[in-house]
Formats: sequence, structure tokens, C-alpha cells
Amino acid sequence: MMDSQFIRGVPKTPRLSASNRVRWCVVQWKQREERRALENLERQGFICYLPTVLVETLSHGSRHDIPEPLFPGYLFIEPDELDDDWHRIRSTRGVIRLVRFSENPVPEPDETIARICQRLARDKPRIPYLKPGERFRVTQGPFAEVEGIFVAHDGQERVVLLINILNSEQRLSFPAVSVHKSARDLML
Repeated sequence: MMDSQFIRGVPKTPRLSASNRVRWCVVQWKQREERRALENLERQGFICYLPTVLVETLSHGSRHDIPEPLFPGYLFIEPDELDDDWHRIRSTRGVIRLVRFSENPVPEPDETIARICQRLARDKPRIPYLKPGERFRVTQGPFAEVEGIFVAHDGQERVVLLINILNSEQRLSFPAVSVHKSARDLML
């Protein structure tokens, strides 16, 4: 069964050796199949590490923190041996491939994984939904369909946007639920 700590974004501390031994490899998963890849690799007995960060999203008018991978598309795996049967990993559902140079998987030292774990445990990073300078579109009210640039939060329920009105930039406050990312920013 998949370790729920990976899904909630609480980094599980992987088993690390005392030396700076190389024993982690990087696996690339199929798009939107990180849970499937993680679950299937763990069922096979592999120790996996999927570092996550909390990303703020806006859904149904309220903000939610959703855990998302720190390295989208990739997770760390600790094979039994560095010359392990790579075919077993590559043929796992949800996995695209092992990240390799030539024929050999790219090894990651324990020290690198330990630093990632320590950093995530110490800093508890969170990525906000609204970032200063991003373009947003007002979806409700008299300014519906008008685009602006996010400036700041105005309390818990409102945001300040910079909007061009009659060739003059104005700072206006809007309810947070009536502001969504501009389609132009979503394509980037």
C-alpha cells in the first residue's frame, strides 16, 4: 500500500547510510501518474522518495493547500543494488524510464537526498496561488473579463489588482473568488 505521507506532502525521511554512498536513482513517471508509479514501485519492495511542496490553489471560492511534487515528473528510488534488474523498474506501470547517462542510471548520493529532506522539513515550502506580477482576469462584477496584474492581498478575502483604465493604471480591490489566472499565463 502506498505511504500516505507522500500524498500529504510531509516528506518521509528515507533510510540513509553513514557514508556519502551512492544508492539513489531517479525515475521519470508518466504524466499525472506519480501515485501509480510510487505505489507500484513500493509494492515491488523498492524504497521510494517523492519530495513534495504545498501549492496553494483556489477552488470554489476558497484557498486550499495541495501537495505537489518538488520535481514534477521525477521521484527517487533506492534499488537493492546499483546493478539491480532495471527492466523490473522500467516495466512498472506509471514509470517511463530511469534517468540515465549512456547505459548506467544517474546515481544520487545519500547526502543529496538528506539535504532535500532536511530542507523540506525545516522550511516547509509553500507556493502561493497568487504571485505579484502575474496576470489575472476578473470573472464577476462590473469589471468582468478585464485583465490586471496581481499586486497584493487585501485581507483574507480580497486581492489588489493593477488595472489599466483610460490609459491610467489604477489599484483596485476585488473579492479573491472573482479573480482567476489569465489564460495567457496558463499557457506559459
